[in-house]
Amino acid sequence: MGIYLNPGNDGFWNAVRSEIYVDKTGLIAYTNKCLHTEQQYICVSRPRRFGKSMTLKMLAAYYSCGCDSRSLFEGRSIESDPDYFKYLNQFDVIYLNMQQFLIESNEGGFLAYLEQEVLEELLEAYGGFLKHPATCLAAVLRRIFAKTKKKFIFLIDEWDCIMREGQGSETLQKQYLDFLRNLFKDQPYVSLVYMTGILPVKKYGEHSALNMFWEYSMTNQYVLEEYTGFPAIGLPRKPMMP
Repeated sequence: MGIYLNPGNDGFWNAVRSEIYVDKTGLIAYTNKCLHTEQQYICVSRPRRFGKSMTLKMLAAYYSCGCDSRSLFEGRSIESDPDYFKYLNQFDVIYLNMQQFLIESNEGGFLAYLEQEVLEELLEAYGGFLKHPATCLAAVLRRIFAKTKKKFIFLIDEWDCIMREGQGSETLQKQYLDFLRNLFKDQPYVSLVYMTGILPVKKYGEHSALNMFWEYSMTNQYVLEEYTGFPAIGLPRKPMMP
C-alpha cells in the first residue's frame, strides 16, 4: 500500500470505530453500477462538513487492492448487494487530495509536484513494465494498461482548490483543467472517477474541459441524496442511473 496508490483502509477503519458513524455504504452499490460505463465520471459538489472526504475513504477501503476490508463492511448495507464480493479490494486506486498538493508546492510547480509524487509510487509497483523515462502521468498509465490491462479507480478530494484559491491566475486554472481532461477523458485505464469539491463542475471562461462528468450538486442530488447530504424536498430529480 502507498500514499496515493492503493492507500488502504486505515481512514475508513477510524471512521467505523467512531460513535457517530452512519452507514452510507449503500452508495457503493451505485458506484459499482457506474464502473466501465458512460456514468463512470462522478463529481459531488457540497459545502464543507458534508462528509465528502469520509466517502472517499470508504471507497478507497472498498476498492483498494492490497488490503482485506471484509471486516469493515461486515453487517453494513453494501454487504447485501449482489456485486459486493465481485469488486471488493479488486482495483488499483489512486487517491489524490488536491489541497495537499497545492499546500506542499508553490503554485507554479503544483502539477509537476503532483505528477512526481504519484509517478514515484507507480514506478515502484509497475517499473518492470516501463522501459522509457516517466515524464507524464497519463502516458505512464496508458503504458501500464497496454502491458497489463489493469484499470484504475481515481478518488479526488478538493478537486476545485485551484479554481478557488488561484482565481487570479487563468493560466494556472487552464493548465489544471487540461491536466484533468487529459488524465481522465477517453482514457482506456479509467474504471471510475469519483471527485468531490465545493464548486460545481462548470465552464470556466471558454474552457469546458470536464464536460464528461455527471454532476451531483446540492440542488440536484439525484440517486445520491441519502448518502451525500439531505433530501432535496420539493426539487425535481431524475434517476441518473447507468
